[in-house]
Amino acid sequence: MPPCFVWPTVSEMNDGANRQAKRSARERLQAERERERKKDKRRRTLVVATAVVGVLALAAVVGLIAANAGKGDKDTAGPVTAPAGAAGKDALAIPTGRSEAKSTLTVWEDFRCPACKSFEVNYKDTIHELEAKGLLKGEYHLVTLIDGNMGGSGSLKSANAAACAQDAGKFTEYHDLLFQNQPEETDDAYGSNAKLIELAGKVEGLDTPAFRECVEKGTHNSWVAKSHEAFRAGNFRGTPTIQLNGKDIFADQANPITPQKLKEQVEAAAKGTATTGGGKASASPSASASSGSSASASPGSRAKGTGTGAGTGTGTGAGTGAGTGTGTGAGTGAGSGTGGSRTGASSAEATGRAGQG
Repeated sequence: MPPCFVWPTVSEMNDGANRQAKRSARERLQAERERERKKDKRRRTLVVATAVVGVLALAAVVGLIAANAGKGDKDTAGPVTAPAGAAGKDALAIPTGRSEAKSTLTVWEDFRCPACKSFEVNYKDTIHELEAKGLLKGEYHLVTLIDGNMGGSGSLKSANAAACAQDAGKFTEYHDLLFQNQPEETDDAYGSNAKLIELAGKVEGLDTPAFRECVEKGTHNSWVAKSHEAFRAGNFRGTPTIQLNGKDIFADQANPITPQKLKEQVEAAAKGTATTGGGKASASPSASASSGSSASASPGSRAKGTGTGAGTGTGTGAGTGAGTGTGTGAGTGAGSGTGGSRTGASSAEATGRAGQG
């Protein structure tokens, strides 16, 4: 007997087709979800990787800053060793010129500072001329302002090298050379000891083993750091800060002291304190001159003599009558006048500062 086949009904065929369609839809949905899941995973991986890179980069920057900070502390650590002949409070000034000069120019400057170079270019010849005549002495204070503002170590290392040059008696020559060869403010060329030693070769007798060792070891780094702290404590307006006998020559921006005015003021101060008999001198409170008239003066006042004299000293006697008289001060001098004064009746003392009577 042949097999008997039962054909599905239309309803059964539709049910099968629906199940197949539903299965296909579920599979497509699952496939889509799988793709989205993989895409999300890739996105999360990328975000995490980027974050890790960012953290590592930040750590590197922080590490670099910390390393540099530590390096700076190390550079200025150790005992404070002042250069030979350093003067002033805490021996933080490098003196130039003759100590007996009546006027003092106090200079705060940074070898990386462009404005400092401008000052040196315009005033250097006048300063050197007045120092050579014995009318002006300088006090140079070295600071590291640009290192702090721009980064680097050129201010510190060049200041140390200048102090090393002071040890060798070559400060002025090397000081001028550093400003003549000053790099751009953003260029930390003076942060290289090799560069500083190379420049020393242009100053006769400076490039010696002792100078090289001083530069390489940073012998005066701590001294420079202390000088900079003094600059900060002084609340100065910036670099350069230039003071003539304690007065900022650029305080009056409308009428600054030009090189010519600087020369005139220094020369006038020298004449005012060195001239005897007819010049001006400081008298002590007990100073007096008599013989028909007398005069007394406070420490800041001025007494005039009526005669002329020769010798050394800053005081003169004054009076009327006939005779001769002598005055005593920083030295002794003799003069003749139109009247007489009691011998030794007057005395005067130098103020030690230019421009003061």
